[in-house]
Amino acid sequence: MNSTFHVPVLIDEIINNLNCRKGGVYIDCTLGGGGHSKIILSNLYPRCMLVGIDQDKEAIDKAQEELKTYSDRIKLIKGNFKDLKKLLSILQVKKASGIIFDLGVSFHQLNKRERGFSFREDNHLDMRMDLQQKFNAEILVNTYSENELIGIFKKYGEERFSYRIARRIVAERKKTAISTTKQLSDLIIRTLPKTKKRITWRIHPATRIFQAIRIEVNHELDALEEGLRQAVDVLEEKGRICVISYHSLEDRIVKVFFKEMAKNVSVGETAKIRILTKKPIRPSISEIKENPKARSAKLRVAEKTIRAEEVN
Repeated sequence: MNSTFHVPVLIDEIINNLNCRKGGVYIDCTLGGGGHSKIILSNLYPRCMLVGIDQDKEAIDKAQEELKTYSDRIKLIKGNFKDLKKLLSILQVKKASGIIFDLGVSFHQLNKRERGFSFREDNHLDMRMDLQQKFNAEILVNTYSENELIGIFKKYGEERFSYRIARRIVAERKKTAISTTKQLSDLIIRTLPKTKKRITWRIHPATRIFQAIRIEVNHELDALEEGLRQAVDVLEEKGRICVISYHSLEDRIVKVFFKEMAKNVSVGETAKIRILTKKPIRPSISEIKENPKARSAKLRVAEKTIRAEEVN
C-alpha cells in the first residue's frame, strides 16, 4: 500500500504477528497516514475497533480521510503515546487486543520542507512532531551549552566527532544565529576532518546530528519507554504488541524492555509478557526494492501472558 504521506512497512508481518481477531480492539500508537490501521480494518471490519494516536495534527487529518470508509469503527485522537492510558480513558477504552508502534519520522514529515526535519532541503530548523509544542530545533541549537550539545550528539547520534561539532556550533552562533537546516548541515560538513569530506558518503555526515537533535526536541526515547510500559498494562491476556524501530537506540530500548517484562519477577509471579521474536523480523528483499526506506526496519513482537500482573 503506497501513500504520499507515509509508506507503511512490514504490513504482512504485522498482520500475521498481531494475531488479529474479530471483535478485538487495536491501537495504532503512531497513526501516521493510517497505513497499518487501514490494513487491520480491511481484514476485520466491521467486527473490530481501531484507536489511532498521533501527536501530529496533520497525520490525524490525513488518516481521517484515508479511513473514512471505516469511520464507524475508528477513534482517532491527537496525543503522545507516552500518555496512552490517559488518551484511552478519554476515549473510554479499557483494554486492547493488539498494539502497534511504528517509530521514527514519517515520509511526510521528512519531505515537507517547512517541518525542518531534513538536511536535504533548506528550511527553518524545526523538527517538531507536535507543531503546538514551542521548543524546536532552532532553540536547541542556539541555546544549549557546548557540554549539553556534546551529550545529546553522543547519546542520541552516536557521533564520534560530537565535541568538534558542538564547539563549532557554539562558535558560529556567536556570529549569527543558526536558523536553517542548510546552515547547520554545511557547518557539520565544514567541521569534519578532511578525510571524511568525500563525495560518496555512505550516509550524509549530518545524519547523526540531525537524528540526535530530533530525538531531543521530541523526547522520543523517554516517551518510547513510558509508552511501552503503558501498552503492556492495557493489553488484555494474550494480546500482542508489535514494535517497528529504525535505529539501534530505539531497538535497544525495545529489546531491553521486552526482556525485563519477560522475567519472572519473584516466586509465584508470572512474567508479564512472552517474547515471540528471538531476533527482530526484517523486511524482505522485495519490500526493500519497492521501498528502500524500509531497509533499516526491525519488528519485535511480544504477547501478554495469562494471569499477568498490571505494570505499575
